[in-house]
Amino acid sequence: MQQVNVLAICAHPDDSELICGGTLARTVALGHTAGILALTGGELGSRGSVDLRAKESDAAAKMLGLSFHDTVGLPDGAVLNTPENRARLAVLIRRAKPGVVITHWLKGRHPDHAVTAQLVRDACFVAGLKNIEPEVPTHRPKKILHALSFREDNEKPTFVVDISDSFEKKLDAVRCYASQFSDAKQAGELFPNGESLFDLIRHHAAHYGSLIRTQYGEPFHTSETMRVDDVTTLEVASL
Repeated sequence: MQQVNVLAICAHPDDSELICGGTLARTVALGHTAGILALTGGELGSRGSVDLRAKESDAAAKMLGLSFHDTVGLPDGAVLNTPENRARLAVLIRRAKPGVVITHWLKGRHPDHAVTAQLVRDACFVAGLKNIEPEVPTHRPKKILHALSFREDNEKPTFVVDISDSFEKKLDAVRCYASQFSDAKQAGELFPNGESLFDLIRHHAAHYGSLIRTQYGEPFHTSETMRVDDVTTLEVASL
């Protein structure tokens, strides 16, 4: 596994592209590296197959410019936050050595999403404990970001990333999952309203973009308060 600056860890193969694909593409465009870990192969999906979704994941990773898109192999629909799973994920985090980890919001429509969010937080902590899986050197990421895309039951975002320049690439990455999303009206936390899935994604991104006075955005929450060194450089007009 390659080392990356930003690592998205989500429950299913297409989750990261949906909730933070624009941010991952922007990260790469800025000269950094990024990767995705899907905890499951999505074997409970009503459409497609595990093998097909793996091929779609590879195509999406190339579209976003990622260093890798791997699957951990936990059971779809039965992701559990156990000591064994925390240690297993901690080893992968140590090998990738990300400074930033992105995962789901701590609530979610799919049971795997909420469990994954807490599992990732706990695994990032465990990754810094030298007596757990001691054969792999420790590494604890600096920041854990919870993606809030498509959530309206969350706290106000801590910040929103401007993905105006990478939004179309995000859509192209989501389109790589044709077995899941062709003619779809709903996905993950996206509830149907009669529009196509891709129109829904666009409208949500436009909503969050409007909060920072830009075309498209992806929202994130941090449990810790963010630091500002120079108030004169703060973006987005108050009035």
